[in-house]
Amino acid sequence: MKIISWNVNGIKSTLEKGLISFMKEQQADIYLFQETKTSLKRVVSDLKNIEGYYDNWSSATKKGYSGVVSYSNKKPLSIKEGIGVKKFDEEGRILTLEYDAFYILNVYFVNAGRGLKRLHAKKNFNREFMVYCENLREEKPLIIGGDFNVAHKEKDLANPDSNSNNAGFTPEERSWFTKFLNKGYIDTFREFEDEGGKYTFWSYMHNAREKDIGWRLDYFVITEPLKDKLTDSYRLPDIMGSDHCPIALKIEIDY
Repeated sequence: MKIISWNVNGIKSTLEKGLISFMKEQQADIYLFQETKTSLKRVVSDLKNIEGYYDNWSSATKKGYSGVVSYSNKKPLSIKEGIGVKKFDEEGRILTLEYDAFYILNVYFVNAGRGLKRLHAKKNFNREFMVYCENLREEKPLIIGGDFNVAHKEKDLANPDSNSNNAGFTPEERSWFTKFLNKGYIDTFREFEDEGGKYTFWSYMHNAREKDIGWRLDYFVITEPLKDKLTDSYRLPDIMGSDHCPIALKIEIDY
């Protein structure tokens, strides 16, 4: 199986920049897109009728905000929006698809925000998300893909010293991710690449992408029963169309 995750930062904009061509070229089994900033009611037909794929959407109540969509070339056994916490589910942050051998979660984590105005909300979301995953993994292994809005270690961003109290690199966010991984979740990219400087997000300001002043905010995380089936986890840093680049996972599993 090949799975691709991408924070598209507005799927209508990314559509105009070649999203469908990208999907056809990659020929992934499943695509997980975050920050769609739209709803199924408002999307153009090109996004609803991609040949060979079933699409499932979770959108925010607030217009033009958040949202995720998953495309899969096999119809899921079941689909669940959210994690059962209304204040977060209304933001369209999680979509869970069930298949015979696993659950796959498409997730867009809360951003702690400028001045850390939503750090408390981020901490609450993190806690509820962990509870949700811990319950779900009792049934089947998990594949989790998305924008976690955290750079886990200093090597996961270009300027750690100047960002220690900024959203995405606070001690609280980083320690939660460590705790999460210690419960038996695997950051798949680090199974293949130990070096720093491998970013997935660059600000649109100050030519950050050209200068490679970035952050690794996007992850594929799996539960331990799938570790032996993992074959590759990598970035697609040359793909444009968003302030994030896509990430890809390859795993040998019945689908």
